[in-house]
Amino acid sequence: MRPMYDSPSALLEAVRLGPSSFLDLVESHKPDEHDLPELADRLAALANTRGGALLFGVEPRTREVVGIPDSNLDALTRLVQASVDLVEPPIKPLLSRPRLPNGTGDQVSVLKVGVLRSLFLHRSPAGYVHRLGNATRPMSDEYRTRLLQQRSGTGYRGFDLSPVLDAAFADLALPRIERLPLPSHDDEPATLARKLGLLVKPEDEERHPTITGVLVATQEPQRWLRHAYIQAVAYRGTDVPTSVRSEWYQVDAQDIDGPVDEQIANACRFVARNQKVRARKSLGREDQPQYDMGAVFEAIVNAVAHRDYSMQGSRIRLHMFSDRIELYSPGDIANSMAVEDLAYRQSSRNETLTSMLARCPVPERISCLETPRTTMMDRRGNGVPLILERSERLSGRKPEYRLIGNAELLLTIYAAHSET
Repeated sequence: MRPMYDSPSALLEAVRLGPSSFLDLVESHKPDEHDLPELADRLAALANTRGGALLFGVEPRTREVVGIPDSNLDALTRLVQASVDLVEPPIKPLLSRPRLPNGTGDQVSVLKVGVLRSLFLHRSPAGYVHRLGNATRPMSDEYRTRLLQQRSGTGYRGFDLSPVLDAAFADLALPRIERLPLPSHDDEPATLARKLGLLVKPEDEERHPTITGVLVATQEPQRWLRHAYIQAVAYRGTDVPTSVRSEWYQVDAQDIDGPVDEQIANACRFVARNQKVRARKSLGREDQPQYDMGAVFEAIVNAVAHRDYSMQGSRIRLHMFSDRIELYSPGDIANSMAVEDLAYRQSSRNETLTSMLARCPVPERISCLETPRTTMMDRRGNGVPLILERSERLSGRKPEYRLIGNAELLLTIYAAHSET
């Protein structure tokens, strides 16, 4: 686990040892002396390595604490916060103002910028950099490729078990864990959460939720995973408009966030309220919806369960048109499968997350969820065949899967009838 030097004594001891892979020292204390791109590079390097701290107010060569005048602390803090805007995806620095003894024994202020080890690979103005020994250095192409493979849900199947280091066990909502159907157990909550894959095994005294834990068992996963939501838009016509007044063509729009099982239910509600229902009179009234909601449910579950959560900045996109639904899920197909294999083979990128969705109960009083199942996911691998069969039976057209580069999987489900 990365050191964060949480006590003045630990910080002072680290300063005496000098700059390292975990500690970067900056003597200058005047805000206008610092170049924003260089500062962004230093912060990104720590995040791309193993985390650590950037400390202002210490001379790197002599390791002498020189301090920062209190009148400069606020401006220097603003400078650090501005530098974060130059890092993509942004990092979350943890700023504090401890006091350390200088050479004469007087207590002076320093500015500590803590940086957590990141789940993602960050690009700064100098490109992709990391801490190599006591310096910030560019990554070689080989090293960067290896890091991407380790942190990617495509190449590293355990990504959903990665710890979210700025979240804590207290952030897990215990009622969300206790509602899961479980065999009888006498475990205390933290042990149970760890056994389910919602909490990492403690290192020292730290206990952090996993990616799955944040997605399933916190009330607001987007606090830590800002990209983990569904962007839903319903358009009036058959194409995304390009005119200046394109907002007129949006019938409905919603950013659907919250725990992933609630996202699935609310995305189904979005489709149900925006699809057109045609009435046909024969022997009484017969409603003809545009979409088979059981198939839509399966499609949204699959998108949430199998998307690549390591792709920071990408979100699931649900676009409804008058003649079709387009559902975009971030990431390549897991385990090197081809699009044409999806109906015949089962593959999972996020094993722990899919296991939890197989335990999550389908919400009650959701009439649009036309499924006999009691849980969100079926582990038998029948989802894609069901999507294809039931949608084609209703509309007469088979849904289409298409891979867009290596970045998104697009599923198109055609409407049974088109209305403008």
